[in-house]
Amino acid sequence: MPVLTTPGTTNKFGYREDNETQPHSDIASVILQLRSVTKTYTNGCHALLDVNLQVKRKEFLFITGPSGSGKSTFLKLLYGQELATQGEVIVNNENLATLRGDRLSLLRRRIGIVFQDYKLIPQRTVAENVTFVLQAQGYTRKEIHRRLEPTLKLVGLLSKADCFPDQLSGGEQQRVSIARAIVGTPPLLLADEPTGNLDPDNSWQVMQILQKLNSFGATVIVTTHDEQLVRRCNHPVVQVRDGRLYRK
Repeated sequence: MPVLTTPGTTNKFGYREDNETQPHSDIASVILQLRSVTKTYTNGCHALLDVNLQVKRKEFLFITGPSGSGKSTFLKLLYGQELATQGEVIVNNENLATLRGDRLSLLRRRIGIVFQDYKLIPQRTVAENVTFVLQAQGYTRKEIHRRLEPTLKLVGLLSKADCFPDQLSGGEQQRVSIARAIVGTPPLLLADEPTGNLDPDNSWQVMQILQKLNSFGATVIVTTHDEQLVRRCNHPVVQVRDGRLYRK
């Protein structure tokens, strides 16, 4: 993983820069764990079967597999949209099965989510889409302004701040989605098929942004069926097959 040079400081994007040579306990270095997790839907379909996985902080992990293999279900378990039928899902030392209401909302604030279909608000500008969540969480106007500019610069959209989603290309809309997910500097970023609707050039641009975020200190988990993109990025890969996880 990348070594960040200044211990104990925060970079301009809000991620804390830690010296990798400092000792960390095994528990502190792990950001999420799945322990014997099974997800069975009411129709009897097994989306995941006895899944065990541990992801350390600042890792970049690909989850691959064909459509319907359980990749999206896997991500939904990580931010509490779905609950495991059996087993434990632990994120940031919190067991998601025990979280309700405000406690679940607080955890979700520490998770950035990027969707394949962008999920932008059409009546809001790029800047408004990116800062909407910060406003809802009670950030001051000064803090929102401080975060917005470097975030839009990072995704290459500062000049598009006043545009509406229908004035943007698909690749630009996906970069807005990424900006919205990271403006709160979450330590964990989940991207569900973020390049699924994009051409190869835009797909690579999105992956470069995600890799840069990882270099700043974010843990990044990406589901994709694009094997060529996975090979090009050269990060660890877990494949979902028949509801089970296999390291590649």
